Amino acid sequence: MNEKKFLIVGLGNAEQQYAGTRHNYGFEVVNALANNLGATFKTDKLAYMAKGSYKGRQLVMIMPTTYMNLSGKAVKYWLKAEEVAPERCMVVCDDLDLPVGSLKIKPKGGGGSHNGLNNIIELLGHSNFPRLRCGIGKDFARGYQVDYVLGRFSKEELKVIEPCITHAVEALKLFATDGLERAMLYCNTKTDNSENNSAL
Repeated sequence: MNEKKFLIVGLGNAEQQYAGTRHNYGFEVVNALANNLGATFKTDKLAYMAKGSYKGRQLVMIMPTTYMNLSGKAVKYWLKAEEVAPERCMVVCDDLDLPVGSLKIKPKGGGGSHNGLNNIIELLGHSNFPRLRCGIGKDFARGYQVDYVLGRFSKEELKVIEPCITHAVEALKLFATDGLERAMLYCNTKTDNSENNSAL
């Protein structure tokens, strides 16, 4: 295992109709990371894949081209293909339980109601991989969760989301260079914008 190689996974749905939806937040972050590193995605096995380097670390970035609930197939394949240990694999996903404008890194844990995380846990056989959770809030009526996550951010929400994506990119770079704890400290203690956007 190459200790200087990291797998960064953005979760989302690859079809064009889902571009820009709340459920594709993970794609947005990883795409921004690739742009920051000057890396270009290409279609590869089970995912769009790009490789970039930062301060002597190699970052393999993937956006699974399976449906969200089959994301584990791509993660399992690329962990093995690139010989990356699970603890050096960061999964970036949307999170209903965090308010819009909030980011949080967890070192491991269950997938909750997130089908992508749950499929990764199921296929890997464990939940010992870090994940960067990106808040989308849960401003929807009972029974409308699917419509909400597959909907798009409002213009006001995007004003909050865009700086969050920038912060998330920096957190991912810190994860690769300074380690998980440093990335968590940077990300989890950041003053988020949600408190100042109660109208969202």
